Amino acid sequence: MSNIAIKAEGLSKLYRIGGQQGKYKTLRDAIASIFNSPIRQLSSAIGNSKPRPQSAFWALKDASFEIQKGEVTGIIGRNGAGKSTLLKILSRITEPTSGYVEICGRVRSLLEVGTGFHQELTGRENILLNGAILGMKRTEIDRKFDEIIAFAEIEKFIDTPVKRYSSGMYLRLAFAVAAHLESEILLVDEVLAVGDAAFQKKCLGKMGEVAKGGRTVLFVSHNMPAVKEMCQQGILLDAGNLIFKGDSSQCIKEYSRRLEEPPTTLALNSKHLTLGQPQIQSRAGNCIVSGEPFKVTLPLTAQEAQTPIMFFIVEDFASNIVIHSRISSREVGFEVIDGTCQIELSYPVLWLAPGVYSAYFKFLLPSVTDLSGKFLTEKVAIEVLGEFGSFGKAVLNPKVDWQINTTPSKAHCHVSG
Repeated sequence: MSNIAIKAEGLSKLYRIGGQQGKYKTLRDAIASIFNSPIRQLSSAIGNSKPRPQSAFWALKDASFEIQKGEVTGIIGRNGAGKSTLLKILSRITEPTSGYVEICGRVRSLLEVGTGFHQELTGRENILLNGAILGMKRTEIDRKFDEIIAFAEIEKFIDTPVKRYSSGMYLRLAFAVAAHLESEILLVDEVLAVGDAAFQKKCLGKMGEVAKGGRTVLFVSHNMPAVKEMCQQGILLDAGNLIFKGDSSQCIKEYSRRLEEPPTTLALNSKHLTLGQPQIQSRAGNCIVSGEPFKVTLPLTAQEAQTPIMFFIVEDFASNIVIHSRISSREVGFEVIDGTCQIELSYPVLWLAPGVYSAYFKFLLPSVTDLSGKFLTEKVAIEVLGEFGSFGKAVLNPKVDWQINTTPSKAHCHVSG
C-alpha cells in the first residue's frame, strides 16, 4: 500500500479579476433565466450592455509535490503567495484550473473561523453534523464529544445556536472539532491569530499531539518558531509558485533569504511617498545577535514636501509588538522631507530572545486626512541568533547583575548573569 497521503501534479488556479462572477443557481433562477435571455440578447445587440474588462491572476501555478502519511508539513510564504488557495483546493472548496490532486484519507479543514458550521444549529448539533460529514459513526462522535467540549471551554453554551457565539467561542469550537474528530488528514490555515495567546499555545500543543498520533498535517502559518518545532517538512510559495519543498529549517532559511532580497518593485508607491524595502545590518549580516547592536535602513522618496510621523515596529510570531519606535521628522532635524533620502535607525544592545520576528515601517502624514495618508512597508523577517537556554519563556532578557546581601558578619555574594 502506498505511503503517500497527498499527491499534487501541476496544480494551478486562475482567477479573472473584473469579470462577471458566476453563482450557484436555484430552479427558480434557471426558469427566470430562460425568459430573461431574449431580453438580455436584445439589450446587448443595441449596445446597452458592455462587457466588463477582465485581467487574469494566477493564485497558484504548476505546483507539484507529495506529502507522506503521518508527515507534518508547514506551508509558508508572503501574503498572497497562494497558501490559502492551495488549502482550499486540497479541501475541495475550489477546483483547480489545471492539474490534479490525489488524497488518501478523510480530510478535515480549518481554513476560516467556523468553516463547515451551520449558523442555525447549536454547538452540539454542529459537532454531530461535522462528524457525519467525515463519515464517522455516532458512537465514534460520542466518544470524542466530551473531549471537544472540554477543549473548547463552552460547556454552558453547547446547546446555544452558534450564530450567537462570539468570534472567540466560534474559533475554540471550530478548532476543537477539527483537531478531535478522526480524520486522517488535517489542514489548518492561520486562523489561530483570532484567539488570545493562551489559546494559541493550547492549539499548538494539541496540533503537536495530533502529529505524534500519526495523522498527516498541513499547517499554514507565519509563526516560524512553531513551523520549525512542529513540522518535519516545509513548502515555500512565492507569487503562486512552489519555490522549495524539503526540510522545514532549510525552508525557513530560504524564506528569510527571499524576504531580505530587494523586491522587483518598491513596496509602496503613491502620489505622496515611495517606500523601499527595510534592510537589517549587524555583525552577523542580515541576522541579529541577541545582546548586540544593529541598524535598520529604509530608502524613501517624497513626491512633495512632507512632515511624516515615522514608526518602526517589530512583532513576534503571535503578532505581539515587541519593539515600537515612534518619532516625527521634525524631531530628527527635518522640518520637511522632500525628494529622496534614507531613514536609518541605530539600536544599541538588544536582548531579544532567539527566533524569527517580522519588522516593518509605518508612516503617517498629518497633512493628509484620509486613508491615503497611512503607509506600511512590506514586513521583512528578522532572525535573532543566540542561546535559548538563558531566555526561558521571556521575549526580552537583558543582562543583569544578581546580588545576595547578608548581614555584615556573613559573606557577600555577587553573581553576574
